Formats: sequence, structure tokens, C-alpha cells
Amino acid sequence: METIFITHPSFYQHEMGADHPESPLRLEAIKKHLEQTGLAQRLQEKIALKVKEEDLLRVHSLHHIAKIRQSAPVSGYYSIDEETVLNPHTLEAAYYAAGAGIMAVDEVMSGQVKAAFCAVRPPGHHACFDQAMGFCFFNNVAVAAAYALERYQLDQVVIVDFDVHHGNGTEDIFAHQDQVQMFGFYQYPLYPNARHAPAAANMHNEAVPAGADSNAIRELVTACWLPRLRQLKPKLILFSAGFDAHEADSLGQMCLHADDFAWITSQVIQATQLSAHGRVVSILEGGYAPEALASSVAAHLEVLLELNNN
Repeated sequence: METIFITHPSFYQHEMGADHPESPLRLEAIKKHLEQTGLAQRLQEKIALKVKEEDLLRVHSLHHIAKIRQSAPVSGYYSIDEETVLNPHTLEAAYYAAGAGIMAVDEVMSGQVKAAFCAVRPPGHHACFDQAMGFCFFNNVAVAAAYALERYQLDQVVIVDFDVHHGNGTEDIFAHQDQVQMFGFYQYPLYPNARHAPAAANMHNEAVPAGADSNAIRELVTACWLPRLRQLKPKLILFSAGFDAHEADSLGQMCLHADDFAWITSQVIQATQLSAHGRVVSILEGGYAPEALASSVAAHLEVLLELNNN
């Protein structure tokens, strides 16, 4: 079985201004690196499908969806906030970014592939039930998780978020919904400086200080994540795959490296192997230093490709 790489041309057309860090250069760097290293030849590339409104409505309000649609400009830009901006191509890109996760779930759950990586823009994990923020319009991983639960009648899915920023939108959507267990770490204080209170029992998100390095994160994952993951019986693993905890990324101040993201990926898959059988959907979130992002995605993909040999 193959590992698939899902993308769409619209992801390169969405942009939020010349100096914005969440730019098409991110995907261009990933594609170039995968081609140069030969990884691209080991992946089956597929074009994302557009999300249906019924799939968005599982995790977003009708008001939110309508607001994003109405905010889409014919020309120029429309700012939801100073860092979350639509251009004339953003709405289409957001529809396909959310649709990529659903397509990936279908491919993995049907047994056609073991793993799928969605190279999408815009990212999603800051998008709340009723609010776009933090470069995000629709919550791509939440859309995929809610779809998987309903379409495949799953009793448990796990979302793992290793972005340097707190996946506040995902937590907002799924807090207290025990069918979804979310595991994450994030630098605190750092955007968005908001945590769900009181903490929900299904949210296993650990705040870490600036400067947290490989040893600190590996200890956290080993002590806090893996014992809980082994006790759960998830049928599907979804990664909110942000790579901005890399030491080269200026949007955070953590000190991880590409091999740390590979290690996290491998440990999570091993801990859930008995129930999930290596079924993985990974959806790109952050990562704003192009070379570091590209090498980190490649390390993450190497682990997913190994699933095909097991």
C-alpha cells in the first residue's frame, strides 16, 4: 500500500500579503525538497476534493461559514484580523484544504492506503466553532475527525498536535467530547495565549516554556502521552502537523529538530498500533522557516512511508 500526498493548485494562490509568513513559499519549499531527495517518487500525489457544507457544519456554525463566504473579496484583501486575511483565492483554498482531510480519511479507512499527508494551505487548528483566527479559516483536522466518527461509526479518534502554537480551535470544538482525544504541546505564553478552562478530560495539551528542547519534549511525550495513548483504543490517528517548534523558526522559541518530529510520529503510531493498525491522516499546520519546514516534513513522511513495510 502507498502513502499518499494530497494537495491542490489553489493552495499556491492563497496569500495574505508580501511579508506574511504563511505564504505559498512554504509548499514550494516542501515540493522542491521532496523532489530533490527522491521522496516525491515514493509518494502517490492526489488532488484534493472540495469540502461539502454538511461536513463543515459538524464543527462550525452556519454563521461562521456564511461570514467566511461573504468576506471573500473579488479583488484585493479582506482582513478578519491583522494576520488572518482573505484574497480572491482564499475561499476556494479553504474549501479544498478542509476537503483534503476528508479525502484522506476515506483513502485510509477504505484500506486503499495506510497513511496520507495533506499538504494544505490555509492551516486550520486555530479556527474555532464560530471564529477564524491565526491564519486559519476552517479547522481542517476537526472537519476530518468529525467526518471519520460519523461516516465510519468510530468510537474513538486521536488528534496529535505538535505545532508550537496551541491548537485552541480544535480544543474549542472538541472539549468534553470523549470520542475525540487530543494530545498536544505548545509554547506558553505565545499566541493565542488562550486555554480552555476548566480543562476538559479529553484534552491532553501540555504547555511548555520558550527554549524547550528535544530532551524536554521527548520526556513529555514519554511520560504524559504514551501511557494514555496505550490505554485508548483509537481507530484512527490524525496529526495536526505543525513544524514551527523547529529551532530555526522565528514564530516560536522552541528548539526541536527534524528528527524530533519523526520520533514523535513513530512513538504515537507504535503506541496505538493495536487498535489503529497504523491508520494515519496528517494535515499540515504551521512551519514558517522554509528549509526547516521542508526537512521536517520529509522526516515525518519517512515514518509514514515505513508503515507500508509493516
